[in-house]
Amino acid sequence: MSHTHAAPFPGAPAIPTVEIPTVDLRELAPWAFFVGLLGLLVIFFVSADQGAVSIPAGTVIHEWVHDGRHLLGYPCH
Repeated sequence: MSHTHAAPFPGAPAIPTVEIPTVDLRELAPWAFFVGLLGLLVIFFVSADQGAVSIPAGTVIHEWVHDGRHLLGYPCH
C-alpha cells in the first residue's frame, strides 16, 4: 500500500512513498537450512579427492568436477 505526501511546492505532483516488506525469520529459516545443506553437499563433491572421502568409490566424481576444483583452489595433482 503506498501513500502520497504533499507536493514540495504548489503545482508539483505528489511524491509517492514505498513501504519495504518485512520477512519473518521463521519463514526464512527452512530455506536457509536447505540452501546451506545443498552448499555443503556441493562442497563435499567438489572437494572429494580421488575417492578417499567420497561416498561412491573410484574417481568418477573427481573427474566430473576436475576443472571446478582447480577454479576453487583445491589441489588434486
